[in-house]
Amino acid sequence: MDPMLDFTGKVALITGAASGFGRGLAAELGKRGARLVLGDINMDALDKLVADLEAGGVQALSRRCDVSSEDDCKAMVDTALEHFGRLDLAANNAGIAHGFIGVEELTEEVLDQQMNVNVKGVMFGMKYQIPALRQSGGGAILNTSSMAGIGGGPKIGAYAASKHAVIGLTRTAAVECGRKNIRVNAICPYYTRTPLLEGDGLASGGEAEKTLAMMAAGSPMKRIGEPEEIVAVMLMLLSPANTYMNGQAIAVDGGVSAF
Repeated sequence: MDPMLDFTGKVALITGAASGFGRGLAAELGKRGARLVLGDINMDALDKLVADLEAGGVQALSRRCDVSSEDDCKAMVDTALEHFGRLDLAANNAGIAHGFIGVEELTEEVLDQQMNVNVKGVMFGMKYQIPALRQSGGGAILNTSSMAGIGGGPKIGAYAASKHAVIGLTRTAAVECGRKNIRVNAICPYYTRTPLLEGDGLASGGEAEKTLAMMAAGSPMKRIGEPEEIVAVMLMLLSPANTYMNGQAIAVDGGVSAF
């Protein structure tokens, strides 16, 4: 297997694994030899994913993980160490968004929700992942941010603030951990066809098609992203062959950031 895509024997932890990017990343890492510890609050979907992975010969464990809980984030790492004896890769992917609303209408409740999940989930995750990775001789952490973490996020201000914070934590950890052979990067997708966007997400309700068209128009490629396009870059960022990329916030955006 190409070393860029060979994760044989690696132990990977993924939060928000029941759907979207997390689900796709779990499938791709599993087929490339990784052993998986998967967390989410949607246990029905998560257990089904694990069953599907195991049917394909992948070693995978599921654990309920509310990333706003420090205890849950620690338990994810403990599970990896107890069952597999090591941790090599971590993807802090769990996140939430809020409905379109101007800054002047934001509430403390909305801001707290975004910070509790999107920021604490990354901070608590890395707090326990870093010592485990160091114990294993090094590895990689990937945090899911957003294009709203690189620039402004009109009408999604609290979400944008939380995703800016994810990049700040990513860059700080990268500087602190580089000498420990631990790389820390962030991925910053544009609007992508996941449950965070569709279903009950940002582009839901009677205006869904209009909202999706508006999002697509904002990209030079005139379409939103597909989950597999983001997952492909996540694989590259976590690859054991990608040994010198550290502290980066990588836009996967169809060219939006080129404006």
